[in-house]
Amino acid sequence: MTSSIFMHPATMFIVGALLLPLAKKMKIQKVWLVLIPLVAFIQIQYLPESFGKVDWLGVELHFGRVDRLTMVFLHVFTLMALIGSIFGLHVKESGQHFAAWLYVAGSLGTTLAGDYLTVFIFWEMMAFASVFLIWYRKRKRSIEAGYRYLLVHTFGGLILLGGIFLRYQNVGDLTFDLISVDHATVADYLIMIGFMLNAAVPPIHAWLPDAYPEATVTGAVFMCAFTTKTAVYVLARGFAGFETLTILGAIMTLYGVAYAVIENDARRILAYHIVSQVGYMVCAVGIGTEMAINGASAHAYAHILYKALLFMGVGSVLEMTGRSKLSELGGLYKYMPYTMIFTVIGGIAISGFPLTSGFISKSMIITAAGNNHQLVIMSMLLLAAVGTFLSVGIKLPYFIFFGPRDSGLKPKEAHWNMQVGMFMAAFMCIFLGFYPDYLYDMLPYAVHYHPYTSYHLTETFHLLGFTGLGFYFMVKYLKPHDVSNLDLDWFYRRGAGWFMWFANKPVSSTNEWISNVYKNIGLRLTMALARALSWFDWEGIDWALDGSARGVVKGGEQVRQFQTGKLQHYIGAAVALLFIVLIVVVLV
Repeated sequence: MTSSIFMHPATMFIVGALLLPLAKKMKIQKVWLVLIPLVAFIQIQYLPESFGKVDWLGVELHFGRVDRLTMVFLHVFTLMALIGSIFGLHVKESGQHFAAWLYVAGSLGTTLAGDYLTVFIFWEMMAFASVFLIWYRKRKRSIEAGYRYLLVHTFGGLILLGGIFLRYQNVGDLTFDLISVDHATVADYLIMIGFMLNAAVPPIHAWLPDAYPEATVTGAVFMCAFTTKTAVYVLARGFAGFETLTILGAIMTLYGVAYAVIENDARRILAYHIVSQVGYMVCAVGIGTEMAINGASAHAYAHILYKALLFMGVGSVLEMTGRSKLSELGGLYKYMPYTMIFTVIGGIAISGFPLTSGFISKSMIITAAGNNHQLVIMSMLLLAAVGTFLSVGIKLPYFIFFGPRDSGLKPKEAHWNMQVGMFMAAFMCIFLGFYPDYLYDMLPYAVHYHPYTSYHLTETFHLLGFTGLGFYFMVKYLKPHDVSNLDLDWFYRRGAGWFMWFANKPVSSTNEWISNVYKNIGLRLTMALARALSWFDWEGIDWALDGSARGVVKGGEQVRQFQTGKLQHYIGAAVALLFIVLIVVVLV
């Protein structure tokens, strides 16, 4: 891969973000929001295989390492940046776009990094930029969720940094390459845990359904695409073949689905399905075969598009109605028909319906598990697919746009730019389903898989058909209720409350008591001791030193009287002193 173009893609978004205020002042912000990601999408096609090597304090930083695994993620990340920016054209606040583009830059920088220190720099950029996409919603719940999000990711970043330092101490090298399962150390597992937190692997996943539903409408679209999929990339780059990931990934698929089925808030349903769908990718990384890594990469590509489409659809409903709870919606198909169509396309794509992107990607992972003789894992993945179609493919659009009740809302259709963004994502979902080779040709390894076999089609129609039939009979039991479902974030929510109580009550009270004791007793004793030491200094030490000095001076003056200045007197005195000494010696 050669080219005369030599620029880090992240630079495009960083510079673009810094110039956003100027673009707004010149009234070209909307053009700028389309131009920068479009140029970046074209630019990545011409990147050299290696660039941006810098020696810093004796450590070589590698800002650009490009191979086939890198390219498939760069392709979808820049495409999603374009779609997300178009979807958010109506947002006038430059700050939201600024945060979103720095977030994209962090993701691209992490994807291209060839060493762990560079990974960490851009990893933290993602965390600190994305939190503003939550805070910009400017609600109390959003502010609180943003702080929790930031604290959790800061904790994960510290674990990652600790692992990086320990690894450097062990091997003396920061190169970011595949780690051998047989030679993995504590440092390597710390790095993996840091990556797993961003991938929302249970039990360190609860930040995701806590934060994403509280983000702005546009912010949630960006957030669903970058953090977890960047984590999938770094896991595939560094930890392919770790069996722990296979087990945890399979658990993720069912865990996320189970919560999504009982959820009421539409964006929380989609957030839990990020956990579930990323579980497929984490599981594939753990399997580690060429087909599994291809499946993880393909599913990450497909997932970014259909998940963004779903968040755009639900976000459009929230934008136009101010509501996102299923129990408060219904009958919107008459007023938002295009949004309904796009949301349904996203729902069937995530469910793996034939002729959609999910069908050609998810099945690769399930087949890879079967080829690796992991039948239990394969069964778990198939069961999760059933739950996905039930909760997102049917339940979500049914209760928003149809449902047993009419909400009485009469909203307008979403803004034109929001519809364009949804159309682009929906088009890609269908296009990839019809032409899977477009995606397969980008994957890291040669693809010898054909999704449209009679067996796969029959299996898929059976699963989806019986799931739809089950929904028909169980619809009254699946009716959403306005309740809050507890997840593992309860522990740090409660833990934070306990910590604040402990800091405000026992610690603060003890500190106040100690302050009072010191003020009433300790301070008086200290002052008395100070006065005693001062007296001793004046009356004791100064008297002794000053008295000695005065004695020396007085003795010197008395001796001075014997100084006549005549040599014969000194000689006579010396002779007399000598006779005295001799007499004493003789007598003794």
